[in-house]
Amino acid sequence: MAKTPDWMQPHGRPWRSHAARLAYDNPWISVTEHDAEAPTGHRAPYGVVGFKNLAIAVLPLHEDGSVTLVGQHRFPHRDYSWEIPEGGAPLGEDPLDGAKRELREEAGLEAADWRQVMRMQMSNSVTDEIAFGFIATGLTEAPAAPDETESFQVRKVPFRQALDLALSGAVADMLSVAMLLRAHHMAVEGELPRDLAQAMLARPSEGKVR
Repeated sequence: MAKTPDWMQPHGRPWRSHAARLAYDNPWISVTEHDAEAPTGHRAPYGVVGFKNLAIAVLPLHEDGSVTLVGQHRFPHRDYSWEIPEGGAPLGEDPLDGAKRELREEAGLEAADWRQVMRMQMSNSVTDEIAFGFIATGLTEAPAAPDETESFQVRKVPFRQALDLALSGAVADMLSVAMLLRAHHMAVEGELPRDLAQAMLARPSEGKVR
């Protein structure tokens, strides 16, 4: 892991909460309104969305350099979204256990090898949600088991196609974009097996890493 450079040390004083009230609560999230004081000393109301699950993202990497994506309708934006397998894990659960469950439920896959490659803060100006990203390899088929609100399409696509779709905005889900970029960086930097990296990075007419 890279050492944190000295220039990343915080400056000034942190935000403070003088009082808080619970404005909304359900089994998945809460909304708390704070009487907050900014690092500048300015007082202002501040709403924070609290999450009761960790966000989990899994990039399934096949030996031939392809990845598995799932397509589903998403409610907040009223759109259709192609993503890597994702979901939630209770705060007390090992994130890896949640990743294994989501891969099986959404993509109908199990993996022999797992690697946690990212820890992310999701929209950290308004939520406390934390996300963990995993790369899964050594993939085999398993029975899919979506929950009662989920309806998926599952597609196996070349890694470079998935990456291009993310960079063009056609794949807009933040976790998917972040994980595809992370996997590309790992392939380029030699952090993945050479044969796998070659397969991931090759264009259809190419056979070697560029």
